[in-house]
Amino acid sequence: MNEIERFSVRIPQADLDDLRERLRRTRWARQLPGAGWDRGVPVAYLRELAEHWADGFDWRAVEARLNAFDHYVTDVDGQRVHFIHQRSPEPHAVPLIMTHSWPNSIVEFLDVIGPLSDPRAHGLDPALAFHVVAPSLPGFGFSYFPGPTDTEPWSVERVARTWAVLMERLGHDRYGAHGNDAGALVTPQLAALFPDRVIGSHITGGLGIPDGGWWEQGSGYGPYLSARPQTLGHGFADSPVAQLAYLVERFHEFDGWTGAETLPRDLVLATASVYWLTNSGATSSWTYYDGAAGLPIDQDVVPTGVSHGGPQEFRTLAEQKNDIRHWAGYESPSHMVAMAVPGSAVASLREFFGGLE
Repeated sequence: MNEIERFSVRIPQADLDDLRERLRRTRWARQLPGAGWDRGVPVAYLRELAEHWADGFDWRAVEARLNAFDHYVTDVDGQRVHFIHQRSPEPHAVPLIMTHSWPNSIVEFLDVIGPLSDPRAHGLDPALAFHVVAPSLPGFGFSYFPGPTDTEPWSVERVARTWAVLMERLGHDRYGAHGNDAGALVTPQLAALFPDRVIGSHITGGLGIPDGGWWEQGSGYGPYLSARPQTLGHGFADSPVAQLAYLVERFHEFDGWTGAETLPRDLVLATASVYWLTNSGATSSWTYYDGAAGLPIDQDVVPTGVSHGGPQEFRTLAEQKNDIRHWAGYESPSHMVAMAVPGSAVASLREFFGGLE
């Protein structure tokens, strides 16, 4: 059960043909009264995006980009865990486990794994490089759930312990950790549980945010997913447009309801494709149903670095309960930082871990 097996992303052509056929046969909703995004994703916007997904988007190109990295699967406590393990050619590289966000996938890190693992090839100082481990969260993408017999909740703590087993199995005794959104919950939890192994905890934000208000804002998706995620899952499994609409709404809501695309269109469709092709739209919602949504925990046993962390008053609050060593003032048009501004995500990681003893 401790075996690690090589893995490649290989989607059968029949599955891609079925996706395109479903997209072309979509029964479109009528547009409700109201302006812009006030009542949800506009029909015209979604229709144009779905048409591009069917006839302009190239999944095979995404598949090739994914398979340019080294993929593996293993079993931890009955859970299939898929992960990229991209070893650096540099002899003194630092192991780094990176946890993606919700609702996202390892697609989030496509543009940062290369510069982090092979900085020399990307014009960066090779004195600091990383052996990158990028798992798919349980129930997300290629980390399939084992089935209905596993009734133990997938809490943040359980994921963190699973990551610790994974890193030990890979031979990484000391390592850094990074995460965004859901990954920003797992990362400090991993540090708090295993301070003898984690050398630094780097997240994209979430620390120092004043209590109150953040949960109630927006569309109310959080409380619903915390109560009845299976109901939405039926639509996600049957209709790629339902899955796409939900993802697009989350990305727009996270980024301020601007109505403007803040992420590369084909990266959004790549994540939508991963969800659809692995039927993980419903299973990814455990983050809410199992109480794994919220804000990162405070911990002061491992140094913390934050990129895109917000104003100085957030840092002041965060420093009361965390050992803040790095707080970057970078800006990003999107909550999905590594997808929107991969260069600054890489820079912050290098600054933080490069400054640790």
